[in-house]
Amino acid sequence: MLAALIRPAEKKTATVEGTDIPELRAQLLAQAPAGWDMATAHVEMRPGGIRIVEGRFQRRDEPQEIEADDMAALEAKVPEGWQMLSVRRI
Repeated sequence: MLAALIRPAEKKTATVEGTDIPELRAQLLAQAPAGWDMATAHVEMRPGGIRIVEGRFQRRDEPQEIEADDMAALEAKVPEGWQMLSVRRI
């Protein structure tokens, strides 16, 4: 018997535009749903000091445990949009 830890692996992006990096970061973080973390932020410079920032968010809810008799059955139990973090024999 095997057990695996799984968690959501959804990703979203948001884009903001302005001149002040700390303010742009705050605007991006305000758009993150509960349980989501900003994984990366890419800044593009435009003429006149304008910055366009694209933030990428990943869902990081609490992991859950699933069980199955073998690896194939375990992989089949991982829901769409989730990822397997670890596997152990029980």
